[in-house]
Amino acid sequence: METLTDAAILLARVGLGAVFVAHGWQKFFTLGLGRVGEQFAAYGVPQPQVTVAVVAGVELIAGIALIAGILTPLAGILLGVDMAGAFYFVHATHGPFITQNGWELVVALGVGSLLVAAVGAGRFSVDRVLGG
Repeated sequence: METLTDAAILLARVGLGAVFVAHGWQKFFTLGLGRVGEQFAAYGVPQPQVTVAVVAGVELIAGIALIAGILTPLAGILLGVDMAGAFYFVHATHGPFITQNGWELVVALGVGSLLVAAVGAGRFSVDRVLGG
């Protein structure tokens, strides 16, 4: 049973981490921080040019950390906070469905990240190898 639990945690970490890495990468290299910063400004995000760099960095770096299972509680909490901000500033008033810019994806990613932060990285992780 322990192996099954650790495998499920690994799958959750890799799945969630991959989505966050993709979104961080997109903000940095595909869309660009300037363009995303303008979107953030339109949503009323404070200090949008600074915030976009922080958000993109958290998504990219903490996403990689989640995949590797290193500093997992910190990575999960940072990503959960990131998604709370996305919920508050962008998605909360649009209903649940992503097709209407709703909150279903940010809630799933946020609570998934917080769950991984709470349960830990599992046996198949850098945290475990380092004794965490």
